[in-house]
Amino acid sequence: MADLTRRQWWASAFAAAVRFPAPIRVAVIGLQGHPGEVIGPLADLPDVELVAIADRDAAGIERARKSSPRAARARAYPDFRQMLERENADVVGVCNAADERTPAILECIRRGRHWIAEKPLANQRAELASIRQALSANPKIRFSMLLPMRFDSPYLALKQIVDSGAIGEVANISAQKSYKFRNQPEWKRRHSSYGGTLPWIGSHMVDLMRFTSGRELKEVFTWQGQVGRFPDIGEMENTTGSLFRLDNGGVAALHMDFLRPDAAPTHGDDRLRLAGTRGVAEYLAATGVTLVTESRKPEVITDLPPKRSVFVDFLESVYKGKTPALSAEDVFRVSEIVLAARESAEQGLPVRL
Repeated sequence: MADLTRRQWWASAFAAAVRFPAPIRVAVIGLQGHPGEVIGPLADLPDVELVAIADRDAAGIERARKSSPRAARARAYPDFRQMLERENADVVGVCNAADERTPAILECIRRGRHWIAEKPLANQRAELASIRQALSANPKIRFSMLLPMRFDSPYLALKQIVDSGAIGEVANISAQKSYKFRNQPEWKRRHSSYGGTLPWIGSHMVDLMRFTSGRELKEVFTWQGQVGRFPDIGEMENTTGSLFRLDNGGVAALHMDFLRPDAAPTHGDDRLRLAGTRGVAEYLAATGVTLVTESRKPEVITDLPPKRSVFVDFLESVYKGKTPALSAEDVFRVSEIVLAARESAEQGLPVRL
């Protein structure tokens, strides 16, 4: 349940309640990923009801029920197909492991349910193609992916800075994710159910690099490995490095690890630096969002946009007709890029994106 509580079901940072024209019934498949991104915002969504949770771990469902008053009455199912057959859910959160994600998504599409899924959408390129094909045959289905970091205040601020032209054209990007390994769940220790460090946590930073910079990633070369003696790590890669070519000839680098010491004050250490032709903007948890340009001395940006929710953004796009901040094109593009980056590491060759 480490992933279940990592964002603390974040008892709502979104202030006033969000209303919808009619009640919305939500179901959740799996508790292996980030169900808190779906269940947490329910505190501010009086028109949204969590009706059911499907997971083979009955104890995990019980913990989920106790973690949120809005989850307390959700019906429990050991099998997601049984749940989808019996529950008339309008929206499904697909929060299961990599090897089970595509079958669950395809079943949601077959049954005409809107869905928001873990990242990436699929563990293999062929699976991703099957999702595209199923959606093309069911164009009324709306979908999204759990990429909540682009809705966090620091990264919204970085995007605003770039969009304002303050740092000019972004030519170099440096991104980092560093996590503690301790207390990782068993499913992450098997490559088949984990999918790899690049797809699992790299999806966040690939999305942020594209979102904040306005640039596209065109080619990638990746290295990944497992270094050191960690008996509980299983098949997980604990270190990765990816070098990307940007569409304007610039360069982006993403390095990730599960080597953050237990003594560190936080579970993760995320960093993003954008260097442009007129200045540099970056975010580190230790220093916040900082900016320096040709005409401005180094400063800490304290007036940040309010945090938002990927799930609320999705629901508002479906039921209020708002343009989603995370588009369907972005969802597939991020999935394609991280699978290609993993492929590069496995083949030892650059891959065009």
